[in-house]
Amino acid sequence: MSSLHGKAAIVTGSTSGIGLGIARRFAAEGVDVVINGLGDAAAIEAERAGIEAEFGVRCLYSSANMLSGAEIADMVKLAVDSFGGCDILINNAGIQHVAPIDEFPDEKWEAIVRINLVAAFHSVKAALPAMKARGWGRIINIASAHALVASPYKSAYVAAKHGIAGLTKTVALEVATAGITVNAICPGYVWTPLVEAQIPDTMAARGLTKEQVINDVLLEAQPTKQFVTVDQVAGLALFLCGDDAASMTGAILSIDGGWTAH
Repeated sequence: MSSLHGKAAIVTGSTSGIGLGIARRFAAEGVDVVINGLGDAAAIEAERAGIEAEFGVRCLYSSANMLSGAEIADMVKLAVDSFGGCDILINNAGIQHVAPIDEFPDEKWEAIVRINLVAAFHSVKAALPAMKARGWGRIINIASAHALVASPYKSAYVAAKHGIAGLTKTVALEVATAGITVNAICPGYVWTPLVEAQIPDTMAARGLTKEQVINDVLLEAQPTKQFVTVDQVAGLALFLCGDDAASMTGAILSIDGGWTAH
């Protein structure tokens, strides 16, 4: 039986892509999970019910809007009230927009910074009391290679992800003696709906075909010339919650096919 069996996790932005992969991986280890995100209501319910049926855990869905600190706090309360605690918090929710900064829509900047960075502040603030009460907690912020390096036309995303790296280190120091670790995972390009959705904007911004964007823009930075997989990111998240990673905190961990080795 996994050492995580019976613990409770919240995974934001987990109705698809990386977040869903992480939620399923934790459920497979016996962790009760709150999933959160956007999408078709029937599809989300099918996913939620499927996780319960497949892994024999409890899985709840929170429709909390990541733009609202109050709704994020309510999502954490749902986990605490339903599962008795919130042991693991995975901040994964994110959006992207690609445009030159002098053409970048103000509302896109605000939304990206709030969903990619400010939401993590609210969820960490809400979850810490329950973790401190148990003397154990794991917070994992899904950042990006863009927490460490920049790319043109992604000013809001790069700024927010650099902010996530700083938030991760700061909170890690604050809770270092409380049995709580705080780390960030920085994936390179993972083939997810978020990455696929930014291809048309990049095509327009750079005047490239879809194939050129994939090979010459997305994978150009990754020496392996391979997309990172959702399962690889989920596996690293799971490791960070285990006993072998108990001394890892404040770490900004790359999983990017060698991108940031340049």
